[in-house]
Amino acid sequence: MPIRLNSRDPGFEEAFARLLTMKREDAPDVAETVAGIIADVRARGDAALLELTARFDRLELTADRLRISADEIDAAVGSVPPGQREALELAAARIRAYHERQLPEDASFTDDVGATLGWRFTPIAAAGLYVPGGTASYPSSVLMNAIPAKVAGVPRLAVTVPCPDGVLNPLVLLAARLSGVDEVYRLGGAQAVAALAYGTESIAPVDKITGPGNAFVAAAKRAVFGKVGIDMIAGPSEILVIADDTVEPEFIALDLLSQAEHDESAQAILLTDSPALADAVEAEVARLLATLPRAAIAGASWRDFGAVVVTRNLSEAAELSNRVAPEHLEICTEDPEALLPEIAHAGAIFLGQWTPEAIGDYVGGPNHVLPTARSARFSSGLNVMDFLKRTTLAKMTPEALKAIGPAAEVLAQAEGLTAHGASVTARLERLNREE
Repeated sequence: MPIRLNSRDPGFEEAFARLLTMKREDAPDVAETVAGIIADVRARGDAALLELTARFDRLELTADRLRISADEIDAAVGSVPPGQREALELAAARIRAYHERQLPEDASFTDDVGATLGWRFTPIAAAGLYVPGGTASYPSSVLMNAIPAKVAGVPRLAVTVPCPDGVLNPLVLLAARLSGVDEVYRLGGAQAVAALAYGTESIAPVDKITGPGNAFVAAAKRAVFGKVGIDMIAGPSEILVIADDTVEPEFIALDLLSQAEHDESAQAILLTDSPALADAVEAEVARLLATLPRAAIAGASWRDFGAVVVTRNLSEAAELSNRVAPEHLEICTEDPEALLPEIAHAGAIFLGQWTPEAIGDYVGGPNHVLPTARSARFSSGLNVMDFLKRTTLAKMTPEALKAIGPAAEVLAQAEGLTAHGASVTARLERLNREE
């Protein structure tokens, strides 16, 4: 059974605080192992990649076969059934159209002293995308990571995907093709992250690495941050649903299970002002669990980390949701837009009972790479801006320098930075001599 709370009960605040601080992942201490792998790849390059791939993926390669050839991609793509191809093409088109609207505009203006100021956006030169393989192979994640990069104008995008026993995933390769990926390597684990960050004889380094992975991949991304940029360190998936008694309990139960089936450490929470709905949803979850192929995973998640909270009203539900700052938030109420202004923190918001979170995972358009573990309080999901750099621009006229330069001299002197002040003073003196 999930945790059942009622905001009217004594002790609710303490119980809810415990819910917020539950440790939901067994994160093994892999930092030392990952540090060794990164050092090995930096020292031996391709040779280390080949040895590690043989050990972990049971795949013997030579350096010239690290990269998946265009012919191999063509053959794999050709094996994708038409229905799956069409679905992936629809998803790619919608994701691209959404992210194209995120492109920012350069700006330039002249202020009241005559200085020209502004900014411009330029793409990073190269990005690397890590794609999980084996039991977790998600072509949708390829689209969500690669398309924003290409929309931003990144000229080189390299993908690494583990291929245990040499098996290629056709849908992943089709997603890479649809996204405009430039290079695909049969490579996984911390060694893939190291190769993308530092480069080897066969793989040129990139400037930013995005994409999900296991504990070793997450630790590797953390270790190379600073050498390259990263998107985020993602934790287990999570969903929070705010619902009233106008919604179908079955819908809510399925939406909660859609995240619970990801991982035993995933978390699904229902906040409702209706005790009757709370009871009905719990009953539906129990009924539906028996029908799921991943019932063992979803059941463990619901039992260990699930929660049903009955609130005094929907405004209180919004307040509690903000404290959770969930990765996914569904507002399944009679008037979801009315509650939206009260929501301050969420990775993605899905409005109304006809908008299941799963639409966002695949074909909605917005990105499904979202902040977890309450980090939506201070961060956003993956977007075009993650692959752009904003550079500021400034141009002084002689008149502008005369107007604001003396203040710079004063501040430089106050900070004890003599050359700073002198660089302004020399120009002002030159202008005074020319008058």
